[in-house]
Amino acid sequence: MIDNQRNGQEEEVSFAELLKEAESQVARPEPGQKVTVTIAGIGDEFVFLDLGAKSEGYLARQELLDEQGNLTVKPGDRLEAYFLSENNGELLFTTSIGSGPAAHAHLEEAWRSGIPVEGQVEKEIKGGFEIKVAGGVRGFCPYSQMDLRRIAEPASLVGQRFDFRITQYSEKGRNIVLSRRVLLEEERKRKRQEIKESLREGTTIRGTIASIQSFGAFLDVGGVEGLIPISEMAWGRVEDVHEIVAVGQEVEVVVMKLDWEKDRLVFSLKSTQTDPWKGVADRYPEGSWHEGKVVRLANFGAFVTLEPGIDGLIHISELGSGRRINHPREVLEEGQAVRVRIAAVDAANKRLSLSLSEAKDTKEREEKQEYERALAKVRGRSPQKLGSLGDLLKAKLEKKK
Repeated sequence: MIDNQRNGQEEEVSFAELLKEAESQVARPEPGQKVTVTIAGIGDEFVFLDLGAKSEGYLARQELLDEQGNLTVKPGDRLEAYFLSENNGELLFTTSIGSGPAAHAHLEEAWRSGIPVEGQVEKEIKGGFEIKVAGGVRGFCPYSQMDLRRIAEPASLVGQRFDFRITQYSEKGRNIVLSRRVLLEEERKRKRQEIKESLREGTTIRGTIASIQSFGAFLDVGGVEGLIPISEMAWGRVEDVHEIVAVGQEVEVVVMKLDWEKDRLVFSLKSTQTDPWKGVADRYPEGSWHEGKVVRLANFGAFVTLEPGIDGLIHISELGSGRRINHPREVLEEGQAVRVRIAAVDAANKRLSLSLSEAKDTKEREEKQEYERALAKVRGRSPQKLGSLGDLLKAKLEKKK
């Protein structure tokens, strides 16, 4: 009986020890391991972390301050941090290795574990930038690794502080190569997954113009970028994207296409604007005359803009005033103001057929005026000599002679 009780107590002790050991293993991450923690408390110098499994850790309060010195977290918030080391049973974490005496000692560990390091851009040098990390250690970041895209003004980055990842560490820290781009790509991938769950084609969203190219503008939507093609900037013809948007401008767009596999997001700015083709048949009825401007010449005809977003085509057969021409440039030039007649309206397909009959119209007006002058002369005679229609025709023929 006593032996059985003793064996039971030993089993209970062993089980308790195993449980404690298991909890200890769960609570002790490997150096450099990235974990999700909960803010348990906030002190004057440190922020205390709850790792679960009855384990706690801490990190420097300074890491969680914004540019104005305000704390960005509160108890109960969750964040991701990297485990650095254990000191007297306390677990030290960091969001990135900054400056200070201890930072230098952690650089090699940061390289092996992929922990970000905070650095300041000291100056632009051949091939990239000189970066100061861990208080005074010099590192090098190539141009291609500083951002996701080509940097237009490298000098503008000097003096700024960023997080980097050490991609090369040798000669006991005398040769350090850094990359900011890999961190940006990881952040973009994370945000991309969040955006992927909320974006849908056809929805209207807001974003910020990140950069402008000749073919369109890149729009930043919550950290993920997509393209607004130049053809989707406005209903009218756009020669220069800068005329429509500016870098940093916030705009509203419609999601046109989402191709997550090829990482292609396409947005439309003009889809948020009123379609000028609505009511076009009322504004431009067939047979009516309007002023326009020639915007493009093609082999088959000339395109004329009547208002922003409303273009019509004058077919080449309408341009020769009866004679055959080989190209519209024989009659018109781009930028020329013209008076056109609406020949046909196809609102459903957004097409206007135009005719340019200025020469023919002018000739008809001249003949009509000539006829009216001849008629006036005949009417100037006495009623007895008013004559017949033949007299009018005769007077007209004599005038031509």
